[in-house]
Amino acid sequence: MDSKKRIKAICLQLLARRDHSVLELIRKLKFKGFELSLINEVLAQLLADNYLNEQRYAESFTRQRILKGYGPKRIEYELNQAGIDDFDMDSVLDETADSWMDVLAKVYEKKFSQETVITPNEWAKRSRFLQQRGFTGSMVSALFKTLNIRFE
Repeated sequence: MDSKKRIKAICLQLLARRDHSVLELIRKLKFKGFELSLINEVLAQLLADNYLNEQRYAESFTRQRILKGYGPKRIEYELNQAGIDDFDMDSVLDETADSWMDVLAKVYEKKFSQETVITPNEWAKRSRFLQQRGFTGSMVSALFKTLNIRFE
């Protein structure tokens, strides 16, 4: 089997499992030792045949990450790492949840108790967890204000 057919077979196997971005496939194929020029030729054909579609990948990835409780900053960062820039996450958010604040509230309710009076250390711990999930500091502050969370 020549290299192009082998690259295409590997790509189709990977795409059968889940959508990938172009950059992800390039990284995987380069790791397997294929030449970049051959990889680019095969990927251009896969894009033309719509086996590979970065918009579909970004939508699927964003939907999965929202359902797992990740915020906009984290999802945007992970999409950038996959080579996706300028993707409108709000269109996917409308299908998946009402708003980022709803996603944030669900993550908070799942992880933490419903105490409204907490220590400053506990407040910092909770805030840090939510920010690591990709929610902004202003979103976290708004959630704490909405839930009427105060210090002891």
